[in-house]
Parts: sequence; C-alpha cells; structure tokens
Amino acid sequence: MKISWHGQSCVQIQTNSGFTILIDPFITGNAKSDLDPQTVKADAIILTHAHNDHIGDTEPIATRTGAIIVANVEIADFFAKKGYTTHGMQMGGKHQFDFGEIKMTPAIHGSSYEVDGEAITLGLAAGITFTVDGQTIYHAGDTALFTDMKLIGAYKTIDVAFLPIGDNFTMGPEDAAIAASYIQAKKIVPIHYDTFPLIEQDASAFCTSLPEDQGLVLKIGEEIDLSYM
Repeated sequence: MKISWHGQSCVQIQTNSGFTILIDPFITGNAKSDLDPQTVKADAIILTHAHNDHIGDTEPIATRTGAIIVANVEIADFFAKKGYTTHGMQMGGKHQFDFGEIKMTPAIHGSSYEVDGEAITLGLAAGITFTVDGQTIYHAGDTALFTDMKLIGAYKTIDVAFLPIGDNFTMGPEDAAIAASYIQAKKIVPIHYDTFPLIEQDASAFCTSLPEDQGLVLKIGEEIDLSYM
C-alpha cells in the first residue's frame, strides 16, 4: 500500500491491487494541494465529515471517475440523491469493500455543509481505519483528543496514523502527542495544519516530541510505500 498527503486532511491511498482511494479531497481553494480535480484518479472517496474543506472536490471527481463515496449515512444519502454511487456507514461499523476494509471510528467535531449559503448538518464527524494487503492506516479526521483512542489502537496494529495538529478547530500538537501514545501506531503523520494562518504549526517540532522515529513529516505529494516500513 502506497500513501501520500496532499494538504489539509487529503490523503491518497494506492493499493497493491491497483485501487486508488482519496480521503477528504479538498483541492480547489487549498493552496497546499498539488492535485488536479480534473485528472486525479479515484475508485473510492472517503469523507470523514461534511465541512467544505473535507468534502472539497468530491462532486467533480466522482462525476468524472464514477468513484463510490463512502461516508456517514447522512452524507452518503445527500450525495445519493444527486445520483452518485454511495455507501453509508456509522460509528463502530465496518465493511469489506473490494478495495479494502473500512471501519468508521468516532471523532469529536462538527459536520455541516454549506448549500446555497446555508449550513446544513450532515450526521456525525468520524475517523476511519483502512485495512488492505495486511496493513492498516488510521485517519482521525478532525477531532479533539479522547481517551477511547486507546481502543482504536487495540483493535488492530496501526501502521500509519494521520493525526490533526492544527489546534483551534482540532487537537493541537500537545494533545496529538497524547493521542499518538494512545494509538501506538508505528508511524504518526501530522495533518490539518498550515493550510491558513490560524492553524499554522511546526510539524517537525511535533514529530520530534514523539518517541524516536515514530513521527513522520510528509512533504506535499511525497509517497511512502508501507511495504518497506
């Protein structure tokens, strides 16, 4: 499994069997993103919650590629009514897709989407674990620190965990370091920072605060192969 980070919370996964999965594809309006919504590949789009900087370019990408949209039931229904192929889930549930297993985990955050200038609430925010080819990643979504993160690490050995560090809207670096100690992932990758001034953070300092070699700062678009970790 190959993974890469593309600014804010957007993560791309490429499985050994050739599937491409996008998590929270915020591209247009994201100055940190290196992706093009008109050319990026996607067999599946996973959404952690409904905020515009996470749903992002879901519609144009799904329109062009036919990708299935996986999200909480409320978000999935919202897109299903628009004619998209979707799969709705809820916290604690898991499903085996042809591209891998998704389990939806709790997150403490809002989940609303702006339509015609009005914010509509679409279910609960979530994180996910994604397992394929014998490897598991955890994408926390936008969340505060909570002690039940220990259960996420106990469910399966996490190879890579993506944790927000931006503060103000999510965990900051101090709380994210505690979350890392709960999850016990082999590698911790900071996300949801530096997209705009209010969430600027020193990702290197955060990674240095973790046990030796656990923290991993990814450059935008940098790809790592979990087979060699």
